[in-house]
Amino acid sequence: MQILSFPSRAEWPRLLARPVQSTEAIEKAIAPILEQVRNRGDQALAELSEKFDKLTYTGRPVPPADFKAAENQISPELKAAIQQAYQNIRKFHEAQRQPVEKIETMPGVTCWRRSVGIEKVGLYIPGGTAPLFSTVLMLGIPAQLAGCKEVILCTPSDHPAILYAAQLVGVTKVFRVGGAQAIAAMAYGTESIPKVYKIFGPGNQYVTSAKMLVAKEGMAIDMPAGPSEVAIYADETAVPSFVAADLLSQAEHGADSQVLLVSTDKNVLSTVHLALISQLERLPRHELAAQAIKNSKAILVETEDEAIDLLNAYAAEHLILSVSNAETVAERITNAGSIFLGNYTPESAGDYASGTNHTLPTNGFARAYSGVSLDSFVKKITVQSITEDGIKALGPTIEAMAEAESLEAHKHAVSLRLASLQ
Repeated sequence: MQILSFPSRAEWPRLLARPVQSTEAIEKAIAPILEQVRNRGDQALAELSEKFDKLTYTGRPVPPADFKAAENQISPELKAAIQQAYQNIRKFHEAQRQPVEKIETMPGVTCWRRSVGIEKVGLYIPGGTAPLFSTVLMLGIPAQLAGCKEVILCTPSDHPAILYAAQLVGVTKVFRVGGAQAIAAMAYGTESIPKVYKIFGPGNQYVTSAKMLVAKEGMAIDMPAGPSEVAIYADETAVPSFVAADLLSQAEHGADSQVLLVSTDKNVLSTVHLALISQLERLPRHELAAQAIKNSKAILVETEDEAIDLLNAYAAEHLILSVSNAETVAERITNAGSIFLGNYTPESAGDYASGTNHTLPTNGFARAYSGVSLDSFVKKITVQSITEDGIKALGPTIEAMAEAESLEAHKHAVSLRLASLQ
């Protein structure tokens, strides 16, 4: 990890840049895959699955017997952990439901909004080097609460916990297919996989590129996303070993992950760096984590105000505030996917079981995007009702505005009603 002392604000954009591959090169590789699936459906899925994942695509969803077998393969301890996480995540997301509230904007004019679950959604769960069954919970639970009628899950993984979690959250069908071809299948539909209305889920830069390309064609997606990242603001009250462990918990995701440490205390940066080196060697995934650490930085700043400005400029996916006044500092954070306060709130808690969602905006998109929530799986439909007295009161306002915009038919639609009430 590179330690930088008091960089100027002019240097921040360069220092905070994420390590990324050429978008143009990735899109050029992905576009033909999408086209093949669009044109040849399941036949293309079978060929691409064999080529990229060494999988035999059967054209059928995972059968019920496999779900039962998966449940039997999971230890009682892991089952209990998944069920506890399910309860916490469900409780947090259930509280996001809002009752319908009718607002009378003026006498006789009533407006309200109701939430309707998106009928068909697709969830993507990557295979890769980590079986992300936790993401099944993070995406499947809000879909379940929203009342989505059809929930399709695509994954190249055969990890039993993924199937167990999928059954727990009420996924409709699971298909063993991965990569950009899975995104294409859910976006366009094939003989076996139905076309969905919105696609959710993480993935590598190829999966992300596929999501962005189908979004250009009108497919709704959860958010732009890229490699995982964490920023930590630590002061002298931070526990160096805790901070190092949190940095490594993100670094182990992959070589393209990025971690950032910020402090006003040089000694904090030094002690964390020593703890990080010590812990890194003991990690099973230390080679991946070591590559990510090379792309990462520890930055010494002069004041808390400067630290907060830098963190808001970075807009981290995960932001850990290991400082004495963590809650006060959090109120000044405007750009972050999810915030973790104090020495005993590791980022891992949000990844798995505290209750918040771990599907979050990366690559600086936290400046404008929120993480996945119940709202991500619903549409908000506005409704209005106007009485005779209401149209008498509101009508002249509409007529005046329509006439000023030279939209005579709009005015006429109101004028007819007003005339009928005289």
